[in-house]
Amino acid sequence: MICGPPAGGKSTWVRGRARPGDVVVDYDLLAVALSGAHQGDTHGHPEVVRQVAHRARTAAIREALRHVAKIDVYVIHSMPSAEWLATYAEHGAEIVVVDPGRDVVMERIARERPTSAKAVATRWYNSRDRGTGQGGRGPAPQGGGARPRHPQCTPPPRSSRSW
Repeated sequence: MICGPPAGGKSTWVRGRARPGDVVVDYDLLAVALSGAHQGDTHGHPEVVRQVAHRARTAAIREALRHVAKIDVYVIHSMPSAEWLATYAEHGAEIVVVDPGRDVVMERIARERPTSAKAVATRWYNSRDRGTGQGGRGPAPQGGGARPRHPQCTPPPRSSRSW
């Protein structure tokens, strides 16, 4: 499961690793496929397209998780809920945080994304800052050794204990 802020490089990270036959669940690619918007803005989708794409992504994730023993599955999920994190943990997911740093992300958003992405990135960083005590300045590690320290990208602790 790959998480991180908008314009953080999650899709690029996956493209550099996924092989033919792997399953990649990427909301933006689904929204483009469902809307036919194959040119121009691939991130600013009308509300109905966003709703349909979210439901399609949910169905795709659930089906893909049934096959993780046979194939590699890459799920891009910027800010997963606690329930999704628990689901990913149940399936043995590796959590990768891709975050080049607030300054880089905000510059990319200004250049490449709809203005609404700035609010999402701000929420992502504010959540991270509250969860780690870090000021969100400078680049964070990324890639295979990325730190899953963002509270919304950290799986719940595992326990063999019955409650």
